[in-house]
Amino acid sequence: MKISIITVVRDGEATINDTVDSVLNQTHKDLEYIVVDGASSDGTIDILRSYGNKIDKLISEQDLGLYDAMNKGIGLATGEIIGFLHSDDLYVDNEVLSKVSIEFENNSSLDACYSDLIYTHELNTSKIVRYWKSSKYIPGLFSKGWSPPHPTFFVNRKIYEKFGTFDLQYSISSDTDLMIRLLEVHKINAVYIPQLWVKMRMGGISTRSKNLIRQNKEVLSALEKHNLPKNIFIFFAHKIISRAKQLLQRPIN
Repeated sequence: MKISIITVVRDGEATINDTVDSVLNQTHKDLEYIVVDGASSDGTIDILRSYGNKIDKLISEQDLGLYDAMNKGIGLATGEIIGFLHSDDLYVDNEVLSKVSIEFENNSSLDACYSDLIYTHELNTSKIVRYWKSSKYIPGLFSKGWSPPHPTFFVNRKIYEKFGTFDLQYSISSDTDLMIRLLEVHKINAVYIPQLWVKMRMGGISTRSKNLIRQNKEVLSALEKHNLPKNIFIFFAHKIISRAKQLLQRPIN
């Protein structure tokens, strides 16, 4: 199956090589690689252009933020399956996309799949800081602060065409809003794969402490928008317990 991977980046010259190489080194070759650069002011675009036609589609222009750029990527994608890997992220090995392809090939009714993610030290990706072990989706989990790791979330392109893309009213949590919409509201057929697929460096937009309050406020707003239960005490209690488990957990594969 053809898989489209979208990388969104702005001023990411320090890490973009690792991300691009992580995608291009995948053994799954039916691959379309799309990079959307937000008019970087550092050396990012020069690095990206050095890859030549190894990057199938490269655009560099001003955007309305992270999720506007991600929507542009979806609009450019022609693969049956779409995934995102941004400039602070990389795949744990070269077989990840092959594993994704197998899941969809073996289940013709599958709409999406997701797995586990580790947070690593910003400068040393072999040093694990937290292990985000996900779980099978059960209705009501989003109201308890649960969410799949979005960089591990691969979706059939037809799902975006049917149910829409990222809502730009959310500046930092539109990925969670999207997954709430797809899993909780539209009840797409998604499966959890208990494997480790993605490494994410600490220090990115979603891991900065100053963004955590804003992020959680947006998620609570999304729950309200979709008429789902919203109890702040239950939400944050489960978030705290989950975070503690992540700090203690270590991957087994």
